[in-house]
Amino acid sequence: MQLRRSTKNRNDDDRILPLINVVFLLLIFFMLAGKLSAGDPFRIEPPASVSQAPASAKQIEILIGADGRLALDDELVDEAALQAGVERRLGGEDDVQVNVKADGGAEALRVVAVMELLRDAGVETLRLLTVSEAQ
Repeated sequence: MQLRRSTKNRNDDDRILPLINVVFLLLIFFMLAGKLSAGDPFRIEPPASVSQAPASAKQIEILIGADGRLALDDELVDEAALQAGVERRLGGEDDVQVNVKADGGAEALRVVAVMELLRDAGVETLRLLTVSEAQ
């Protein structure tokens, strides 16, 4: 008895299965590689700005949420911990860049209070980060 292999009766699904596997592998790859940077600890929508000056490399970043929450370099803190953390990170250096990223809905008095707290911590110059009006 002789067995024959029939190549004509081969199922079309056998040819498309490797293609489906490759598509799913690519999908998984892009899902994993899609987010490469860590996000802020809470959502911030900065106010609009007419200035087109680019922000320089940051050293210290302070976030102020619309509800008044504070974060220092992606860690939620209260006012006392913010002041102590900024003093520790400054370490007597004069060229440290301090960026304040406040939500557009944050109360202006809260933002000013945080700026005064930073001044008391030894910050001489800071940048209030904004987005351009076109965005």
